[in-house]
Amino acid sequence: MSFFSDYKKSLKLAEVEELVDLYFYRPLAYLVVRAIYRTSITPNQITLFSIVVGLAAAACFGAGPATAAAGAALYAASVILDCADGQLARLKKNGTRMGRVLDGVVDYIVGISAYFGIALGLKPPAWPASRWWLLMVAAAASNIFHSIAIDYYRTRFLNVMQDTVHGEDEDSRSFAEERAALRAAGRRPLKRWAIGVYLRYLDVQRKTAVPARSNGPDWKSRREEFGAANAAILRLWTLLGSSTQITLLIAAVLLGRLTYYFWAMIVVLNLLAAVLYFVQNGIDRRLDGR
Repeated sequence: MSFFSDYKKSLKLAEVEELVDLYFYRPLAYLVVRAIYRTSITPNQITLFSIVVGLAAAACFGAGPATAAAGAALYAASVILDCADGQLARLKKNGTRMGRVLDGVVDYIVGISAYFGIALGLKPPAWPASRWWLLMVAAAASNIFHSIAIDYYRTRFLNVMQDTVHGEDEDSRSFAEERAALRAAGRRPLKRWAIGVYLRYLDVQRKTAVPARSNGPDWKSRREEFGAANAAILRLWTLLGSSTQITLLIAAVLLGRLTYYFWAMIVVLNLLAAVLYFVQNGIDRRLDGR
């Protein structure tokens, strides 16, 4: 394996990568990939290990301030492993459709667990419980909303620029059929559950995340124009990505200033999301000639 050339191959497109992933988490994840590349370890096994590490982080948060730093370190390790599974899959070309589902489900399990751990173990003594939980719920809801939005625009960009075909409509049909077949056969309950979570996620994305539901049927034939129009705003969308938000959370935990995280998530990033929706809607309409 050539280090730099294979590192580039392990990425999606630089335009859709979060900066904190591109310059921190993914380089570290690539070291993990190089260490295990010639073993029989699969991307899905790394994904499952990342959930174990993520749940350990949540447990450390829940145990209180004395183990908060350990929780932060484990949470960062979970993100690195979460990057490594996809990078290994791209290099070995052994990624699966179910791997994408599992990866997304794990992200939500770890994220929700981390929020619960922090809510239970890191509440400042002077804060009323009602206020604390309200802020935690608002921050978590913002996190989910941002993730849905960036996932849609990132996937759309990849579909146009790389000729991929993993749109949410196709996924909904194919996964719904697979889930129905498994249910009829009474097989693989965990897989059925994971697919069900993914289908609900796509449904929420379809109904709430996208203000301009134009899929631009001719965008692939105007790829250069589409890429030029969306490259800058997509870079701004990545500021709402999960790795960036986890990094903000880790920093706030280490500093003992979780109020900074609440301000960033609930005020600053939601304002940014509102502006990006407005601008993105204008870009899409201009491309569509509407």
